[in-house]
Amino acid sequence: MGGTFDVLHRGHRLLLKKALEVGKNVTIGVTSDAFARELHKPHKIDPFESRKMELQNLLRNWGVLSRSRIVRLDDRFGPTITTSRIQAIVVSKRTVKTAYEINRRRRLRDLKPLAIVAIDLIQAQDRKPISSTRIRRGRIDREGRVVRSRGQHS
Repeated sequence: MGGTFDVLHRGHRLLLKKALEVGKNVTIGVTSDAFARELHKPHKIDPFESRKMELQNLLRNWGVLSRSRIVRLDDRFGPTITTSRIQAIVVSKRTVKTAYEINRRRRLRDLKPLAIVAIDLIQAQDRKPISSTRIRRGRIDREGRVVRSRGQHS
């Protein structure tokens, strides 16, 4: 699995838990700073080392760091198109098209296609997907709770 993992939130945690459930060992790709800039996110993104460290701390707290390998992603594919050691990929339904493209590229290299496990996007309290962008904009918190602005009443 892979992603930017900026502002680690409940959706990221559920995706990680699914990957850890599916695989004995898990490779987690984290976008490099250069690749993250290419994604043209409408907000600041924490540096790679900060995002990686936050992810490592979470995995350590869960007691699964020894089963996890974090790699830097310089593109959408990372090691998935070059190694036969990876057998499955866990994605959100938003990024499932990338998983199909990975399998197309694996076939061209005579690699076995990956099993694709796609999970639903995790909804915030307002029934819109949780995302780092919405968190950075102050609309929701990392758990998906709506953040009330001044003057707004429940």
